[in-house]
Amino acid sequence: MRRRARRGVRPAEPLGDEERGRLLGGSHHDPHALLGAHPVPGGVAFRALRPFARSVAVTGAGLRAELYDEGDGLFAGVLPLREIPDYRLLVTYDDAELELQDPYRFLPALGDLDLHLVREGRHEELWRALGAVPMTHGGVPGTRFTVWAPNARGVRVAGDFNYWDATGHPMRSLGASGVWELFLPGIGEGALYKFQITRPDGSYTLRADPMARRTEAPPATASIVDVTHHVWRDEEWMARRSATPVHEAPFSVYEVHLPSWRPGLSYRQLADQLPAYVKDLGFTHVELMPVAEHPFGGSWGYQVTGFYAPTARLGTPDDFRYLVDALHAAGIGVLMDWVPAHFPRDDWALAEFDGRPLYEPEDPRRAAHPDWGTLEFDYGRTEVRNFLVANAVHWCQEFHIDGLRVDAVASMLYLDYSREPGQWTPNVHGGRENLDAVAFLQEMNATVYRRCPGVVTIAEESTAWDGVTRATHHVGPGGFGGLGFGLKWNMGWMHDSLVYVSKEPVHRKYHHGEMTFSMIYAYSENYVLPISHDEVVHGKRSLVSKMPGDWWQRRATHRAYLGFMWAHPGKQLLFMGQEFAQGAEWSESHGPDWWLLDPSYSAEADHRGVRDLVRDLNAAYRAEPALWQRDTVPEGFEWVDGDASEDNVFAFLRYDAEGSPLLAVSNFSPVVRHGYTLGVPARYTAWGEYLNTDAERYGGGGVTHPDPVKTEAVRSHGRPASVTVTLPPLATVWFRPV
Repeated sequence: MRRRARRGVRPAEPLGDEERGRLLGGSHHDPHALLGAHPVPGGVAFRALRPFARSVAVTGAGLRAELYDEGDGLFAGVLPLREIPDYRLLVTYDDAELELQDPYRFLPALGDLDLHLVREGRHEELWRALGAVPMTHGGVPGTRFTVWAPNARGVRVAGDFNYWDATGHPMRSLGASGVWELFLPGIGEGALYKFQITRPDGSYTLRADPMARRTEAPPATASIVDVTHHVWRDEEWMARRSATPVHEAPFSVYEVHLPSWRPGLSYRQLADQLPAYVKDLGFTHVELMPVAEHPFGGSWGYQVTGFYAPTARLGTPDDFRYLVDALHAAGIGVLMDWVPAHFPRDDWALAEFDGRPLYEPEDPRRAAHPDWGTLEFDYGRTEVRNFLVANAVHWCQEFHIDGLRVDAVASMLYLDYSREPGQWTPNVHGGRENLDAVAFLQEMNATVYRRCPGVVTIAEESTAWDGVTRATHHVGPGGFGGLGFGLKWNMGWMHDSLVYVSKEPVHRKYHHGEMTFSMIYAYSENYVLPISHDEVVHGKRSLVSKMPGDWWQRRATHRAYLGFMWAHPGKQLLFMGQEFAQGAEWSESHGPDWWLLDPSYSAEADHRGVRDLVRDLNAAYRAEPALWQRDTVPEGFEWVDGDASEDNVFAFLRYDAEGSPLLAVSNFSPVVRHGYTLGVPARYTAWGEYLNTDAERYGGGGVTHPDPVKTEAVRSHGRPASVTVTLPPLATVWFRPV
């Protein structure tokens, strides 16, 4: 340790060994008490921690005083001043001399209200309080770094601005909140950073920011200071999206895995192609498989490490905003898969973040997700619940997302999910329900609907949990309030109907109930009918490949099934590639087989015909309120014949709010049924064919009804009138009164 005399500067009182050791070792809770400028008897004491510096001087108006070198990067001295001046540090290294603001001269840049809300778990814009926030503080531009790490002995900021040596940038603890804070002058947009945390046992861990709004592209894992410059142009869309409740509006969804839809395209390049494609096909919404940052592409985004950052694989956060804006400009809503059920164990992310279980429960049996090798969230901890609720709001506010499809809800709701007896602990009532998860989902839904008008939340919930789409204040027979979702995926309909269509036609009569059972519970929730990514991968085969028979029969059944699906009560969701009857399973490595639509391919017309049908289904669906206006009430549906198992026929009526009907008839047998009589309302004199999946332009046989079918006063199916039609093989036909 060198002590040279300096004119007008005297040595500062040396730090005690214990405090010096904690400061240099990264385990001091209040480095600002030791560093910076502080009044002392006879002047002002200055102390700076600048590793690898040759010298440090204090400069200001009429002031330049070199500090004493105390060793280990510490420089200190007492200047004969009456008050703390507006000063800077002149730091000399072997190859450079830098004049810098002193981070340790600033008061906390996080207010008491923010800290109070963080402690209470009620900060609905948590991203404005935690993480890296560029700002001007005390008249100086820089970035405020904050992180919640209540078990840490100390936290320091490492980044490209300090050559990833965090020694010189220890953070201060803001009391019982568990939040650590440091304002770094001169650090701004684009800076890379992480938090170096000193664990309770004294070891170190370098962690990405849980609140990072931007990240490096995997496999790199640093967080990036981000500032948005995007100017939104979707004011009209945002203003009118809440005009009609979602369950009373047309809602047909094209599900997309962005990295593989057109492999190699960035967010901005996707914005030039995806909106036009989806608009041409007539879908009302796209659903994006998880966009949040994730380390392993093979997880398809379902193992998230950067909950507040769109994946950097395809561009910046503003690039993603540009894509959402482009979709809105095309009149397309944007849904996003959101994954609050679990997170991966990567040692640079959330797992044991500050040296102990923090985001996950302390009980390892409860923390470990049995299916995916991941960790579940501790929904009973207020700060963790706040992290997730605010995250849902963040995507809707900051990225104008129109809906969140919440993944794996069932795994959250049940304590015994995928667990054997003895591997789980009952709740306080002795039950299997995860009461903390229920409360979290209710809070998330209520908060999103209150803050973000027009947004819809959708549950992927695979059990018969009561009240998934019931209001949170309406208590059901099980004693729980509703979860508060707007819509729920109808996994039962998906499973049952796919079982039916996968059977040979001769065997379908034995499975007729698989297609009709959904109407027993159709109005228990507000449903979406999903043919999702999960059904066309990992050996389950693509939709057209599930169908039996030769190539013509498979395509015909595929078309008939889509016609049945679009007419069935509930909203529709179709995964990419299924709109043109791709035969191969989906793979995230190469995406849809677009070459099937190349005019030079001999069977191109077969695939184009199916896509043309999807386009016409969507157009007819959107134009016909009977197909969507009363999706969630029994008055919108009537069976004409739900028992024609020997014929493999299903016939039903849909009604709009005014009582105008649409007749949907599906024939899942490979034979033409001539003279097929169906009971209809007597007040209409004739019915015209509205859509026929057997039309030649779709690749069908062309068994159609070019002229209206007259209503006859012949009693059938309990009605005083009927029509007699010809049912094409393996086809669905829609009729409307004319």
